[in-house]
This record gives sequence, structure tokens and C-alpha cells, in this order.
Amino acid sequence: MAFVRKNPLKLNKLQLRTLVLAQVIAKDPASGKIDETTGEAAILRLPHAHGDHIHVGKFTVSARDASGFDNPAVWTALTRKGLVKEGYPASIVLTKEGLEYDTGLGDHFKDDSDADGCCTAPGCCS
Repeated sequence: MAFVRKNPLKLNKLQLRTLVLAQVIAKDPASGKIDETTGEAAILRLPHAHGDHIHVGKFTVSARDASGFDNPAVWTALTRKGLVKEGYPASIVLTKEGLEYDTGLGDHFKDDSDADGCCTAPGCCS
């Protein structure tokens, strides 16, 4: 049995967080589109922070954890490592490898954003 190394591309923490959030967005039909032929995923819209959080698909994430969305260096690194196609900020397309890359953070996205009461707070998300 072959040993599979975690994070073989040696992404830093910000790159890993940004990639896993991009994977979640790409898989959400309201925000992304996966090309069944190539396996690539286009992100149609990036969420924007309001208050101290951001909605990524059906999940609520700390705005601090999503700071890589606005960082060109993160996208440059992800492009250089073959996980994202060149084009940021005009477009973001995850390669098949980028969509499938195991960040080790995917298990953090199991609870709905409504479970924490975020969207029921007056003026928060409405």
C-alpha cells in the first residue's frame, strides 16, 4: 500500500483555507459550475463579507478565514501549483486537480449556516 502524503503541494494555511472554500463554492450550483467534460469548475461569484462572517454556499465562515479571496498572492500560488487556471481577478477556474485536492479541511463543512442563528439576527444577512 502506497503512503499518501497530506498536502503534497505544501500549500500554506491561507492557501489551504482559500482552496477549500473555493471548492465549496464551486460545488454550490448557485455559485459555481462544474464542466463535466474537463472536470474543471468555474466560480461564478465570490461571496463578500458582511460583519465578521461570510456565506460560502450553505455554510457560514469567519471573514478572517476567507481573507485569501482578496489576496492576489494566494491565487498566484494556486495557479503556479496547477490548482487554479490563470485569470484572477477576472475569473476563477479550479482545475480538476484543484477541485479534488484534499486540503484536510473539508470535514469542517458539515453544518448549515442557519444552524448558528446567523440569518435570524436583525439586519445581519437579510
